[in-house]
Amino acid sequence: MTIAQPFMLGVNYWPRRKAMYWWSDFDAREVREEFAVIRDLGMTLVRVLLLWDDWQPSPDTVNPEALDSLGTVLDIAAEAGLKLEVTFFTGHMSGPNWAPGWMLLPGEPLPPRVLQLVSGGRIVACGDRTPYTDPVVLAAAEHLLRTVVGRYHEHPALAFWNLGNEPDLFAWPPDPATGRAWTRRMTAVIRELDTTHPVTCGLHADSLINDNNLRVHDVYAEVDLAVMHSYPMYMPWAREPLDVDFVPFTCALTSALCGKPTLMEEFGGCTNSPGEPSAVWEWDAYGQPRTQFMASEADLAGYFEAVLPRLVEVGATGAVLWCFADYAPELWERPPCKESIHERFFGLVRPDGSLKPHAEVIRRFAATTPTVKPATRTVHLDITPEDYYTDPMGHSIRLYRQYLAND
Repeated sequence: MTIAQPFMLGVNYWPRRKAMYWWSDFDAREVREEFAVIRDLGMTLVRVLLLWDDWQPSPDTVNPEALDSLGTVLDIAAEAGLKLEVTFFTGHMSGPNWAPGWMLLPGEPLPPRVLQLVSGGRIVACGDRTPYTDPVVLAAAEHLLRTVVGRYHEHPALAFWNLGNEPDLFAWPPDPATGRAWTRRMTAVIRELDTTHPVTCGLHADSLINDNNLRVHDVYAEVDLAVMHSYPMYMPWAREPLDVDFVPFTCALTSALCGKPTLMEEFGGCTNSPGEPSAVWEWDAYGQPRTQFMASEADLAGYFEAVLPRLVEVGATGAVLWCFADYAPELWERPPCKESIHERFFGLVRPDGSLKPHAEVIRRFAATTPTVKPATRTVHLDITPEDYYTDPMGHSIRLYRQYLAND
C-alpha cells in the first residue's frame, strides 16, 4: 500500500512585535504563543530566516545567543508538533539588504539594484563584498553552515535547510557557472554534516523572468528540493494583482525547468485596512514614487481559496504563505517598514494578534488533509532550459498564455 505524501502547509515567520529584529531581542514566550496559533490553524511547517547581520558578527564568529535561540525555537516547534525550515544567508529581506559590518566596503558605491543597505541596525551608504566569489565571505559562509548544521542537524523538529532568501536581490553572481558553483559548494558543506535533511535555495519569480545568473535548472540541480516565491502583484504581465493562476503557473514552470516537484515557498498579499476595499496606495519609497495594490481582506481570502487547490493541481509539494503577521506600529519607523510601507501588512494575523479572513481559509484547507498528487496541469517546455534563458521574460509570457489556453 502506497502512503500519500502530505501536502506541506506552512508559513514564513517573523514575530509581529519584533519582525527582523527578533534574533537580537529574542522572546521565547512570544514565539510559543505564535507557534500555537500556527499549529491551531492546521499548518505543519514554519520557515525561519537567519538574518546575516545578527548571526555572524565577524567572519569566524557565530553569535552564541542567536545560536542558542534557534535551539529554543526548534524546541518550541517540537512541542507544538511543527517542523522548521532554516534559511541561511538572509541578506535581502522585504526591500533592504542586511549585511554584517565585516562585509561592508566603505567608500564603494551602493551595489546595483540595492534599494537600501542596513548593517548593525543602521542604514549605511556603501558597497559590500559579494557572497559568490569573495574568499572572506565564502569562508565565513562555510563557518556559519558548519556551526549551525553541526549543532542542530539531529533535532527532531528540523525539516530542511535553505541556502538563502532570494539571493539574487543581495547580489548577482558574475555568471551562471559561478552561481551554480556557489550552490554546489554550500550544499556540499551541509552534506558533510547532514545526509538526512534536504537542502534547497529560495529562488523567486525574478529567476524566471531575468537571467540573474541563478538559473532555476542550475541551482536546483545542485540541491534536493525545488522551491519558488511568487507574487502576481509584482508582475506587470499578470492578468491582475490577485491573478489566481499566476502562482500555480510559476510553480509548474519551475518544475518544467528543473525536472523536480516544487514547493511554493512564498506567496500571499498585502492588505488594506480592515473593512476597506482593495485599493492602490501611493507613496515615496527609497527616493522614488511607489504604487502598490493593497487587497481587501475579503479579496485576499478569496485569492487563497482559489490558489491553494490550483497548487495541488500542478503537483506542488506544499504551500508556505508570506507571512505570519502584520508588524506592530512600533516597528513602522524602522527598516524595512518605514520605506516599504506595504510590507507592514502581509500577515495572516493583524498587529493585535487577531486573525484575518484568509486564516480561516487556511484552516479549512488544512482540515481536508491535502496530499501531493500527480500534476493534472503542467507547463509544456518546448525549448531547453538554456534556450529559455536567452529570453526568459518573453518565454515566460508565452508559456503563461499557453498554460491559460490549455485550462
